[in-house]
Amino acid sequence: MKNLRLVYIEEDIERTAKQFLALVGKNKHFAFYGAMGAGKTTFIKALCNVIGTEDLVSSPTFAIINEYSANSGEPIYHFDFYRIKSPTELFDIGFHEYLSDSGYCFIEWPEKANELIDDFLKVKIKEIKGGKRVLTFAV
Repeated sequence: MKNLRLVYIEEDIERTAKQFLALVGKNKHFAFYGAMGAGKTTFIKALCNVIGTEDLVSSPTFAIINEYSANSGEPIYHFDFYRIKSPTELFDIGFHEYLSDSGYCFIEWPEKANELIDDFLKVKIKEIKGGKRVLTFAV
């Protein structure tokens, strides 16, 4: 496994999202770790734009999940676990059924249910000086 790091500014976010998707290959399940305001939702929006969707991409903080449709017809699932109190809450919304689909799956605040996402590619986002952000992940 190789550790990778991408540094970007918001103006280059879609270029970075394209680069990220090229580096991760066929992987479609991603867990995004980072502090509040680190840019998790913003980067997921950029990924969805690169994948291609006409849907409005927004944080699913209150809904727990937003579902988008890629232009190819493939589903994109965007989870936000911030408000869950226990991983068992995810069984109530059918979390495992979403994973059995062939679509993309992006999770914010995955540390709330790490035991359910062992096979997800873990991506850390951190804001650094000058409005830059750093993505670190291993492929």
